[in-house]
This record gives sequence, C-alpha cells and structure tokens, in this order.
Amino acid sequence: MAHDRRTRPSAEETAGTLADRLKERIYATITMIAVVVGLSLSDAGTVGALATVLTTALGLWLAALVADQQAHRTVHRHLATGHDLRRMLYVSSPLLSCAAGPAVMIALAALDVLSLSAALMTAAGVGIASLFAWGCAGGLRMGGGVLLAVLAGLVDAVIGVAVALVKAAAGH
Repeated sequence: MAHDRRTRPSAEETAGTLADRLKERIYATITMIAVVVGLSLSDAGTVGALATVLTTALGLWLAALVADQQAHRTVHRHLATGHDLRRMLYVSSPLLSCAAGPAVMIALAALDVLSLSAALMTAAGVGIASLFAWGCAGGLRMGGGVLLAVLAGLVDAVIGVAVALVKAAAGH
C-alpha cells in the first residue's frame, strides 16, 4: 500500500516491514555462514576472503532490489518510488550489513590477531549464535516460556547450519 507524506503506516504494515527485514537478515546470515565456512576450507587469503564476503553481500542486496522492483513493476505497472522504494531499501539493507561481522573478523586476521581460518569460523559461530538468539526471541514472543524458546532457538540454529552446509557443499 502506497503512502503519501501525510499518512503513517498502520501497525500491521510496520510489523510486516519489520518481519520482512528480519527475514532478509536471517537469509543473509545463513548465506554468510555458508560463505565463511566455504572460505575457511579454501586458500583464498585475507584479500580474497574479504572480497568474497563483500561481493556476496552486495550481490544478495542487488538481487533482492531487482526482484523487488520486478515484482512491484509487474503488479503495480510502475517502478517503486517514494515510500515503496524506501521500504525496499530498508527491508533489504540487512543483506549488506551481513558482511560487517565477517569483514571485521577478516580484518583481524589481516592484522595477525588470529588466523584467517579462526576468524572465518568465529564469524560462522557468531552467525549461528544469532540464529539461535532470533529463534529464542521468537519463541518468547509467542509465549511458550523459556524452555520452548530455547528449543526454538536450537531448532533455528540447527536448520540454519544445515542449510548453510548444503549451500557450502554446493559451492554457494
């Protein structure tokens, strides 16, 4: 639904936007876990690893924008502008920010603070921990109590790791 400057999105639209943004963040996290695990098994070096992480994030973001614009153009018969374009950019921005943690870890490896392999596996571990945290948060918000929230977090982390390993094994 398009908005002009005088209207505010409804609570339902705002929740939908936040859910879409979190979905992109989770997707990007799973993809980045696969990338850093794959890089840890390669001989890319710090420059190659950094380039791969950054181009992966940029590629994910551009693909999301192209898909969003194509879908908008097909349904609405015009390019997204104004509120719709700002929403697309807001929702898709986690696809770029998913590179921040791995990039910091790779920079630490470049500075000889730790090995590149350790940096990449740490980045993967942080990604897995974030999947667990989002699963727990979702479980708590659904009112299932702490035990069910932890179980939801574990399930999300395991599923995320499984998807990332499949993506890494397929060379993505």
